[in-house]
Amino acid sequence: MPTRQASGPICPGAMVWYNAFMTVPLAATIVDLLLGLELGASGKAARDRWSLEGVTWKSNQEGAIEVGARQFEATALRLVSGALTLEIDRIAVRELVGELRTDGGAPHLSALKAAEAELSGVKLQGPLTVPPQIRAAWQALRAANTAATPTSTAAQAWCLGPLDKADGTIRGEITDAHLLFDADVTVPIRQGQIDFNDATVEHVGPDSRMGVSRLGLYVDAPNGRSYLYQFASAPLAGVEFERRGALLSPWVSERGKLHLKTFAEAMLRQSVGGHGQGLTEQARLLLGRTALSGEVQLGDGLFAVPGMHVRLDESAEGRNAVGMRSDALGQGLTVEMDSLSAGQAVANWRGAQLACDKLTARLRLQLVVEGQQLRFVLQIENCKLTGARVDLHQGGPDAQLPMANC
Repeated sequence: MPTRQASGPICPGAMVWYNAFMTVPLAATIVDLLLGLELGASGKAARDRWSLEGVTWKSNQEGAIEVGARQFEATALRLVSGALTLEIDRIAVRELVGELRTDGGAPHLSALKAAEAELSGVKLQGPLTVPPQIRAAWQALRAANTAATPTSTAAQAWCLGPLDKADGTIRGEITDAHLLFDADVTVPIRQGQIDFNDATVEHVGPDSRMGVSRLGLYVDAPNGRSYLYQFASAPLAGVEFERRGALLSPWVSERGKLHLKTFAEAMLRQSVGGHGQGLTEQARLLLGRTALSGEVQLGDGLFAVPGMHVRLDESAEGRNAVGMRSDALGQGLTVEMDSLSAGQAVANWRGAQLACDKLTARLRLQLVVEGQQLRFVLQIENCKLTGARVDLHQGGPDAQLPMANC
């Protein structure tokens, strides 16, 4: 079939199949996927451009119709969904194939796949709130958790495998902390754990010490012990609590340890269950005056949350290192990942299941406090996906992702 090339908001090379098959059911398929989105140019001075090359059309052995394009490219895009705004400077998709089925006599889009996709200048921003669709899925998960056994899907909904071999250092500088002290805090992370015997809290006068007891995370200062984070119940998975000396000695001989992967997963599961642990008011005031910096090299492994999972890889080559900084946590936080490398990514979104075999990108996430509201800005550069696909049969609010070992 001869190659067709076109550009503009609607590609003339696609008008043949558009007019023939854009019936109500097919249109509804696409509308459901993009429900609530507004599409336009990324700025007043910019012009969004679209192009298709090498458009093809054929029937396969199963009776479905395959519509393909050797390359699809678009620039200066802006999509709006409620308070969220997504801008894309450029997206290029190669070997794009869509599958149309005519079950019940009406055509509908059932799947999309592409050999490769590249994105640059991606910027997603908006208030850090939970959309209604995600909130509904979260509530459904909580209901499932109530009736599920510990070895069920709910128990595997959270997996933070990359924390298991994490290495790095987190540093905090607390200024004008009149409740306790001005201090420089250093917390090393080694092989996925925090040993509070190695954590330091330096300030004028005798230094303080951090640790973890059955009540929570604490600081032992010259004027006594203060808790930064209180546990709802103990024992908690992933925690080695402090130990005191022989007999009834009041002195602490071991400050305790946190095994980050197990501890963080347990905290997330407890938060789903509605347990009331959290930061103390004293800790909130301190964090508002704390400057933060740090670098953490994540390990390989599965990262999974309800509705999405992805497997980080190539940490031995220095990929997936995370940097973080903040002049004051009370004002915001910036997290950067110069070289994300991951594979086997799967996510459910608006009735569809999205997946790719390989993903590389550079990420920058800013969290900004504006009054009583928290906003985020996510920037993505040099993003490349291989083996990308969208399955409209596998998604939906009740769909389950493929099981994966954590």
